[in-house]
Amino acid sequence: MIKYFCICFLALSAFSSLLAIDDKRRAKNGMRRISERTLILAALSGGALAEYITMKCIRHKTLHKKFMIGLPLIFLLHLIIIIWIVLKVALN
Repeated sequence: MIKYFCICFLALSAFSSLLAIDDKRRAKNGMRRISERTLILAALSGGALAEYITMKCIRHKTLHKKFMIGLPLIFLLHLIIIIWIVLKVALN
C-alpha cells in the first residue's frame, strides 16, 4: 500500500513540475499558456511541493501570491491529511 502511494506521489510530483516547466517555456515563446487553474489542480492532486520547488528554481510565477503562499499551504494540508491517516491506521 505504501509502495503504491509513493509511486503515485512521485508521478504526481513529476507531472506538476513538468506542467510548470512547460508553462514557463510557453511564456517565453509567446505560446498559449497553461491555465493557473490547471497548475493549482495539479498541486491539489499531490504535486504541490514539487511544483513550488520547480517554480522557485525556474523563477516562474514567483510574484503570484496565489502560488507562493497557496502551494506551501496546499502541501501543509496534504501533510496534515497524511499524518491523520497514519495515526488513524496506527491506532486501529
